[in-house]
Amino acid sequence: MTYRDTIDYLYRQLPMFQRVGPVAYKKDLTNTLALCEHLGNPQHRFRSIHVGGTNGKGSVSHMLAAICQAAGLKTGLYISPHYKDFRERIKINGKYIPQRRVVEFVQNNLDQIEAIQPSFFELCVAMAFDHFARERVDVAIVEVGLGGRLDSTNIITPLLSVITNISYDHQNILGDTLPEIAGEKAGIIKPGIPVVIGETQPESAPVFEKKAIEMGAPIIFADRHFEAVEQDASNWKSNHYRVFKNKKNYLENLEVDAAGPFQARNVATVLQAWEVLQSTDLPKMPDSAALRTGLARLRSLTGFMGRWQIIGSEPTVLCDSAHNEAGLRMAFERILTMPFRRLHIVTGFVNDKEVAKVLGYFPEKARYYFAKANIPRGLEATLLREKAAGFGLQGRAYTSVRNALKAARRAAEPEDLIVVIGSIFVVAEVL
Repeated sequence: MTYRDTIDYLYRQLPMFQRVGPVAYKKDLTNTLALCEHLGNPQHRFRSIHVGGTNGKGSVSHMLAAICQAAGLKTGLYISPHYKDFRERIKINGKYIPQRRVVEFVQNNLDQIEAIQPSFFELCVAMAFDHFARERVDVAIVEVGLGGRLDSTNIITPLLSVITNISYDHQNILGDTLPEIAGEKAGIIKPGIPVVIGETQPESAPVFEKKAIEMGAPIIFADRHFEAVEQDASNWKSNHYRVFKNKKNYLENLEVDAAGPFQARNVATVLQAWEVLQSTDLPKMPDSAALRTGLARLRSLTGFMGRWQIIGSEPTVLCDSAHNEAGLRMAFERILTMPFRRLHIVTGFVNDKEVAKVLGYFPEKARYYFAKANIPRGLEATLLREKAAGFGLQGRAYTSVRNALKAARRAAEPEDLIVVIGSIFVVAEVL
């Protein structure tokens, strides 16, 4: 098998949430445990940090990885989904898993794969854990895929669990209320393992506190101790923060190579996680120099992409992967404060998204370019245009995301702003 053959096999043979949606979601850990047992249980052979939540878990995972790398730790990073290259999901010190390792993993375990019939995500998790164990990483940052309790990543015993926040997303799988969703996310809290909660929310905090007590897990809420204040909210590409700890000055001029309205909360969560990690058995404890270096070099160290990312100028083209209620609300609140002459929005959604619940956050005073992401579960652009019209959002439907962006570029003046938003899969097509 060539690498291309291997990737085609993975995409075509295994149920893939990225492509087909909830039917690919396996509501137990049986397949993951069976695969990992066949591999010699690699999940027990490296230290890990487990990161879940609704919004911000990808950013927090990358930030923690960058800090660990800056401290000299050999650092694995598992994320999902990917934007352009399958291998984005599995990295060590920012370098993708080699193509040959992907091919070898599938070839060497093909009989077991055929026998177990895992989902695409289940196989990716097993491949990542096998790679991290073989390469003897000092620590791996493992991002939860969906939910937590039944997520395939939830077979590790980490040094630390992190849950960023709770918002409405994937209600058809995780539940219709915030306490129900929090209950699924709380499933990553392990016996005796400390857990950091990014945000204190009235609907979810009691759920997390109850679970932590049941598990005998020390729990700490980051926003009760840390606050990161943006120093230049108008910066598109990076930001500096003044950090307070327990309402007292803690860090000045903390540079983070990422911008956007979400990152202040993520930085506070990361700082709390970093503090808790000081009492664990990491072989090299990240100090304040590693913290500053890691965050300042976030993109170059980890390959962080797709979040509040500028991909063009004159006109400015901004991509962001916000796709649920909380993320889109915060994104547009910030976008509407930024300097531009006219706003153009390229957008699309997956067909299992309750778009009526998110379209209300989109500004009426913008020109819209509706597109279908190039995946089977992409929502048809003409249908999206019709739904959007009910919210006063006017524009045209296009046959592809690229064509939609081309049309926006043609229509825009140099002082305008083009925003690509609504789905990770829409953003992926223009990166």
